[in-house]
Amino acid sequence: MQGPGKAARPVSGWRYGALALPLAFASLPVYVLLPDHYARNFGTSLPVLGAVLLLTRLFDAFIDPLVGRWADALFRAGSRAPLAVMAGASASLTGGFAALWWPPTQPGAAQYAWLGAALVLTYGSFSTVSVIHQAWGARLGGPATARARIFAWREGATLCGVLLASVLPSLAGFGAMTLALLAGLAVGVALLGASGSRPGREPGPAIPAGRGDRSPWRDAAFRSLIGIYTVNGIAAALPATLLPFFVSDVLHAPEWQPVFLATYFLSAVLAMPAWVRAVRFFGLASSWLLGMILSVATFFLVPWLGSGDAVFFAFICAASGAALGADLALPGALLAGVARSAGPAAAAGGVEGRYFGWWTCAGKLSLALAAGAALPLLSLVGYFPGTVSVHAVSALGFCYGGLPCGFKLVAAGWLWHARRRHGVLQGNGGQ
Repeated sequence: MQGPGKAARPVSGWRYGALALPLAFASLPVYVLLPDHYARNFGTSLPVLGAVLLLTRLFDAFIDPLVGRWADALFRAGSRAPLAVMAGASASLTGGFAALWWPPTQPGAAQYAWLGAALVLTYGSFSTVSVIHQAWGARLGGPATARARIFAWREGATLCGVLLASVLPSLAGFGAMTLALLAGLAVGVALLGASGSRPGREPGPAIPAGRGDRSPWRDAAFRSLIGIYTVNGIAAALPATLLPFFVSDVLHAPEWQPVFLATYFLSAVLAMPAWVRAVRFFGLASSWLLGMILSVATFFLVPWLGSGDAVFFAFICAASGAALGADLALPGALLAGVARSAGPAAAAGGVEGRYFGWWTCAGKLSLALAAGAALPLLSLVGYFPGTVSVHAVSALGFCYGGLPCGFKLVAAGWLWHARRRHGVLQGNGGQ
């Protein structure tokens, strides 16, 4: 770990952030494209598909805190151990990702077992690389401006990866996507090792007795923030899970899906600097709250869309994508403020992994709950891919556009209350 006040060299920013780009390759297709891929191409039952996704995503979510604690131990041994673990996990991540797209073609126990095993391998490997990578960035130290630059590189690389992942499968197929993932992970780990940043190279300050194992859950501000983050994540995960179904069976414009995804994420990229500037005037919590309100104001029209509304939906994607910029740029900064105010254990630099482990767990839990609830619910009301039932299609439109607005409003109300109750969430979130 670098000494106090000693920032990473300027070149370290892009070298650190580069690994986030291929990680997005493994994230977006699995969460957005996989359900539709199995339902349409292999005839997989929606209730069974939802159950498999729910169980494996719950596994994925709850291993993150364990990975976080493991990451803290790895960093205390130096930087070589985290790099070696990330290299091995990158290889297994590529193998699991490849297996997802070429399962046994006949629905049945063999296909479900294949899907579950491939998801467990993919999720476990992804969690290992992702949590260690986030903890690496948190341990680089330096003044606030240096930390902001480091995290900006990571978020920017993630969004670039999401943009590529939103169009590459339809243009080149999942085989090319797998090769790009393998190459990107190899380059990203190599660049991280050559970044000039060595978290764990030098031992940090000793953690006071009894504080190193203190759970973040003992902090009321953390509990509120992670609850808000989870509910807000469900609001984002519902449309992410249902987008292919909505585009095909409500808008009847499947050829527009890459355009919608690219518009959505490009708008988020372009809006992020504006949200960063908003923090100067309103603070982190209030700016995030504005983003939630913008999201609801643009997305509440979605349940009333139908065939022929593809162009109008593209404008909604642009506006809601701009709101997504707040979701990406601001909650992590609030978490950093909460962690820094947690006391000597956090200041000692020994607990970053467990904070980010629980944070990542919450994000994945929201995805698991969305998939596990939405797909069986649609099946219950009679929806299946390609249906012409007006009732089923209307239910799909409500699940895609109406439910997310409800969850987003709950998160906004919770954030409004929490920022008034917890001082660390006021102003700039402890920055």
